[in-house]
Amino acid sequence: MTDKSLHWKRWLVLAVAALGVASTISLGLWQLGRASEKTALQDARTQQAAKATLDGRSLSGGSENVAQRLDLIHRRMALTGRWLPAYTVYLDNRQMNAKPGFFVLTPLQIDGSGDVLLVQRGWAQRSFTDRTALPPVQTPEGAVQVQGHLAPWPSRLYDFGGAETGPIRQNLDLTAYRQETGLKVLEVTLLQSGGPSEGLLREWPVVASGVEKHHGYAFQWFGLSGLIALLYVWFQIVQPRRQKRSA
Repeated sequence: MTDKSLHWKRWLVLAVAALGVASTISLGLWQLGRASEKTALQDARTQQAAKATLDGRSLSGGSENVAQRLDLIHRRMALTGRWLPAYTVYLDNRQMNAKPGFFVLTPLQIDGSGDVLLVQRGWAQRSFTDRTALPPVQTPEGAVQVQGHLAPWPSRLYDFGGAETGPIRQNLDLTAYRQETGLKVLEVTLLQSGGPSEGLLREWPVVASGVEKHHGYAFQWFGLSGLIALLYVWFQIVQPRRQKRSA
């Protein structure tokens, strides 16, 4: 190999090594950034949950107060109202304590307003012999007080498309549910708290922040960056010098 070819080869190796180090460091920093974002989100949830309990008046105001209600996500709530059991929905393929079943959702007519809040009342185990059977859930009549914390609209699971009807569904679309029921359903929900009652469990899973995962990925990327730099120094600087000295 000529001196000119060797010269270009060294520069090519240097460029590839530098690109590898820069890329892995960038990915490591990105993972640390994601960890910081999730830490901030978890801190915000904790701070919201520690604030004073709100009542139904904080949710009023119609469509012009959507942003205000979304800012109340994770706040503790104590609501008085009446159940509308005719519009109860059973979200299928939801788990609690690693058991498959339904999340039972019933709208609550909030006292003193025309607003309706969908309450995620709890979890009920499904029948293993009849997939169309509804679990025995009791819904009290008259005025009730429901406690919990404000939550986003139920998350979607994979489905095959098409409009769903009937009490058992895979997902619940807000717009379609409003049209179907004719109710002024708010865009947020209440995740009901408390012990088992009315045929429902309320051992809601704690959402993990996933910060440890991002820290682990960052450590791997930074480790790979250090390995690339170490290999370059060893094979491109240390080894050639040792060969020259022994020649």
